[in-house]
Amino acid sequence: MSTTKPAAKPAKTPKAAKTAAPAAAGAEAAAKPAKKRAVNTAPRKDAAKSSGPRHDPSRLAQILIGPIVSEKATLVSEKRNQVVFKVLRDSNKTEIKAAIELMFPKTEVASVQTTVQKGKAKRVGRSIGRRDHIKKAYVTLKPGHELNFSGEGA
Repeated sequence: MSTTKPAAKPAKTPKAAKTAAPAAAGAEAAAKPAKKRAVNTAPRKDAAKSSGPRHDPSRLAQILIGPIVSEKATLVSEKRNQVVFKVLRDSNKTEIKAAIELMFPKTEVASVQTTVQKGKAKRVGRSIGRRDHIKKAYVTLKPGHELNFSGEGA
């Protein structure tokens, strides 16, 4: 008895039908090959000249809302040479550093750490409200530098 394999069944073509329909509808799009974007890896001419990111002075003047005076801020000031500021919530560390060096010209900033303090939920009678969220910036000053809030000697 001879064993023969049955003839191979023709492959179903639902995939071919699906791909043929869009090609017919957009024949022009299928005819043009996709262009590859050229990536410029050459260094910029002014890259060596730039000393860091440039910020708008009018924005920098608005970033610092005010200093935070509390027991924790005083402790941090004495131990780590840091000053705590309330800042705009959409500001970033480089803007905060630039704002402090703009407002206090003789001061140099070593680093900036930020935290966002979530506002507490408060009740007044039956209504429930929430205090605003606050962003704080802990600004570490370089050794030998200090901030003078009184305005003397400026």
